[in-house]
Amino acid sequence: MPRHARGFDTDAAFAHLARRDRKLGAWMRKLGPIPADPRWRKSFDPVDALARAILYQQLSGKAAATIVGRVEAAIGSDRFHCDTLARCDDATIRACGVSGNKLLALRDLALREARGEIPDLRRMATMDNDAIVAALVPIRGIGRWTVEMMLMFRLGRPDVLPADDLGIRKGAQVVDRTETLPAPKALAVRGECWGPYRTYASLYLWRIADAGNAARAPTRRSQD
Repeated sequence: MPRHARGFDTDAAFAHLARRDRKLGAWMRKLGPIPADPRWRKSFDPVDALARAILYQQLSGKAAATIVGRVEAAIGSDRFHCDTLARCDDATIRACGVSGNKLLALRDLALREARGEIPDLRRMATMDNDAIVAALVPIRGIGRWTVEMMLMFRLGRPDVLPADDLGIRKGAQVVDRTETLPAPKALAVRGECWGPYRTYASLYLWRIADAGNAARAPTRRSQD
C-alpha cells in the first residue's frame, strides 16, 4: 500500500505553477516564494486537532484560545481525546464557554475515537485525500473545509484546492481580473492546471486575496 509523504518540494511547486499559469506566476514572483510549513514535519494527534477545530469555529482567534484554555484546565490536560474529555460532565464543559452544538460535536468526536473510527497519523499516511475526507466528515461539526485545512497545513498534502473557500475564490478573482467571484465548480476546473501542486496555489490565492484587500486582516484558519 503506497504511503503519502508529509510535505512537498516548494521550489518544484513554484516552478511548476509559474510555468503552467502565467497570470498566477506573475503574482507569485511579486509576492516571493512561500516556504515549507514546519508543521508538515511535526507529529500531531488528529483527534486533538479536530477538537480544536471545532472549538475555533465561528470565533475570533483570541476568544477561541480563551475557551480552549478553560477546557484544558477543566479536563486537566492539553490534549483532547476520548479519555480526557470524559473527565468532565456536560455542564462543566459548557461553563467554559462551549456552545451546546460544539459540546455535541466534541462528544461525537470522542465517541467515534473510542470506536476506532478516527484514523491516526500512521493510518492516514496510507490514505488518499478523498479517503481521509470520507472518514472525517461524518463527525458532527466537521465539514469538508475543516478536513482540507488539516490536509494542507498539518499533513502537507500537495494537491488540495478548497474550492468553496471564500478567500481562495477572491484570490482567483483578483488573478483573473473578473467582476464576479468564480463559482466553486468553475474554480475547481480552473485549478486543474495547478495539479499536482494545488495546495501551493491555494496558499498564494489566500495571499493574493489579502493583498487585494490589505485593510482586512488575514483570516485565521482552523489549523493555524
